[in-house]
Amino acid sequence: MNSSQVQLLGFVAGTLTTLAFLPQVFSTWRTGGKDLSWTMLTMFGSGVALWLAYGLLAQAPPIIAANGLTLAQIGAIVWIKARHGRMDLAGQDAS
Repeated sequence: MNSSQVQLLGFVAGTLTTLAFLPQVFSTWRTGGKDLSWTMLTMFGSGVALWLAYGLLAQAPPIIAANGLTLAQIGAIVWIKARHGRMDLAGQDAS
């Protein structure tokens, strides 16, 4: 394989794995993320951040793009879960 084919392979793999996580974002939006543990989100987010750092250091555009987008999705899920958790606490205080 030449370098263009290797880059294409990386972008296809990154696109598929990044898009595979998108339904979880929508599910979290609907459920508030109650079914997701903070431990999993922290570990997964840390791993993705490290992959992003590796991609930047290795100057690997497919790794940078895929992990940058996945990290943004994780950030959205964390925001939804945290926001929903605060709303639950506010509702409990009102009762």
